[in-house]
This record gives sequence, structure tokens and C-alpha cells, in this order.
Amino acid sequence: MTDLKKRSMLKVAALSVVAAAALVACGKKEEPKPVEAPKAAAPAPAKPEPLKIAFAYVGPVGDGGWTFAHDNGRKAVEKEFGDKVVTSYVEKVPESADAERVIRDMAAQGNKLIFGTTFGYMEPMLKVAADTKDVKFEHATGYKTAENMRTYDSRTYEGAYLAGVIAGKMSKSGTVGVVGSIPIPEVIRNINSFTLGAQSVNPKIKTKVVWVNEWFNPPKETEAATSLINGGADVLMQNTDSSAVLQTAEKMGKRAFGWDSDMTAYGPKAHLGSAAINWGPYYVKATRDALEGKWTTGKQWWGVKEGAIDMVSIAADVPEETKAKVAEVKKGLTDGSFAIWKGPIMDNTGKEVLAKDVVADDKFLGGVNFYVKGVEGKVPGGEKK
Repeated sequence: MTDLKKRSMLKVAALSVVAAAALVACGKKEEPKPVEAPKAAAPAPAKPEPLKIAFAYVGPVGDGGWTFAHDNGRKAVEKEFGDKVVTSYVEKVPESADAERVIRDMAAQGNKLIFGTTFGYMEPMLKVAADTKDVKFEHATGYKTAENMRTYDSRTYEGAYLAGVIAGKMSKSGTVGVVGSIPIPEVIRNINSFTLGAQSVNPKIKTKVVWVNEWFNPPKETEAATSLINGGADVLMQNTDSSAVLQTAEKMGKRAFGWDSDMTAYGPKAHLGSAAINWGPYYVKATRDALEGKWTTGKQWWGVKEGAIDMVSIAADVPEETKAKVAEVKKGLTDGSFAIWKGPIMDNTGKEVLAKDVVADDKFLGGVNFYVKGVEGKVPGGEKK
């Protein structure tokens, strides 16, 4: 065998060995790497329980006035906070022992924020508040507080004054009338403010008052309104909770105002405007305070400045200059340049109750128990709201 052939055979053999090694290498399986066990996901933070809020109403939700306005405020809370809150209400809760039972039951059901929407709930709420320190109580129109109970109110007398400005211009007889609910400072203050507003336009205006001694009693309110109209009043205001006064004015061809809510629809021909309360801003604030742990006791009294009271839906036939005066008063109440209760103010016996240039403070306003000059009759005794 020649050397050339030997070299060729050796080369082929070598290549065969390399090829075989390559095949072995290609067929070799790598050991799989150990798979790490999946890490357990961190538990999602528990969703906080919604704040349970309850409202006790003195009248029916459909009264078109006081309770209707409060329920609109409740709905504003639901809209603002969504699933962070759960609200409920009980309507037509009497200002009696029943109020304590209802409010105590609200606390027992886990409500941590409870609103009582009338003066007569003050003492029952104080009793329940003393027994349930983990619950926050809000009492409308009252004056007593506790560490877990505060009071709130709307400066309805500002709305009454604005109504008076319109009434003073629109009255043809020079006599206006008010259907009063219960003779407490709140209501007497509104009657007087209505009169002061009317006299700012027509100093000779006289005001007649008929009391029904209830907050919500449409038949009595109708009877009182009829009596006022028969007595010469051609523009009426009320401090009661239904639309009966406006409806009576509509039937008898006179003019009147809505109270607490926009009542245009109840008497569109008679309606001159509505002194409407907007509880929404306050209820939203109170709820936010509770949710954020910022709630504190005290007294809150909101008016035109805070958007809590307004004269709305003024009738088209009210003169433009009167509408301009209403707007001017609202601006003054908002920026503090105008005060409704500024002396000299006399009562209807001729006694000076507020000296010249003196502006009444809230303590004075909270204790009004007299009629101003121009209001006929005497303030009767009565229960408080």
C-alpha cells in the first residue's frame, strides 16, 4: 500500500471519528434547570367598609319643601362619594319619644353618621349620643351640642329677606301675609326679615301672620292662607313645609313664594320665586369630615355666602330693577358688605331693639322673640322646633 493511500485512509478514519463525536454531542440532552416555585402574590389590601349614614326626616320626602330639600342633600352625598357611603332614611318621624326610638335604632344598625333634620329631635339625639360615643350626630336648627353631636342650620332669614324685596314691589294692596309654623326664634326671625326686605322697597308695607302650630299640615296651611288673602294680603310667604300656601294663592288669584325648595310647578301663575335651601354642600362637607377623621363638634350656620340658601326661579313679570336689587343683596351677603339686621330697627311697639349702625350678631339673631315694626299682632307662645 502506498503512502498516499495510507494517508487517505487515515484522513477518512479521522473524519469519521469527528463526525461520530459530533453526532454523540448533538444527541446529548441537557439536564433541565430547576424551576423556581411561583412567589405567592401579596394579598390585596382589604377594601374599607362604606360609611353608613342615616337621616331622620320630620315630614314625607314628597312634601315638596323642607324634607324634600334634605333628601336632595342626601342624594348629593351619594353622588359625591359613591360606594364609599351607604345612606338610608326614615321619613315622618314625630318630634316625640318615637324620635329617640328611631335614632337609637339607626345607631344599632351600624350607622356612624346620623342626621336629625328638625328642632324637636334635639333632646332625643342628645340621649342617644351619650350612649353611643362611636357615632357622630348632626342636628339641624338646634343649639345644644355634645362631644359627638354638632348642630347645623341654613340662614333661611336671608332667603326670607330676598322674598320680601320682591313682595314689596309686587304687592298692590300694601299688605303681605305669612303662614307661620311654630313661634320660635327661627320662624319669627324669618317673618321679620321678610318684612324688612319688603320695607326696603316700600316702607309702608304691613305684614299679617297666621300661625298653624305645625310644620306640615296642608289643610291648616290652606285655611291660614285663605284667611290672609281674605284679610287683604295679596302676596304670601310661609314658613311651613308643604306647597299648600302657594297652591292656595294660585286658586285665589294672588301671588306667593315657594319655601325650602323650588315650588314653581305647584303654582306657576302665583309663583314669584322660591327661597330654596341647598343642603348638599353641608352634607358633603360633614360626610367628608367623617370619612377623613376630621369631624369635630360645634355649630355650623350657612347662608347665601356658602351656597346654602338662594332665591331661585324669579317670575318673569318681576321688574328688572327688582331682580337687580335681589342680585345686589345676594352679592352683599356673599362678600359681607351688606347686613340684613343692621340698626336702627324698632319692634312693633316702637321700642328700639337694635341701635343705629349696630349689626346683629348670631347670638342676637338666635334669640329673636319680637315682631319688627310693620308686623301686626303679638308673638304667641309656643313649642320649639
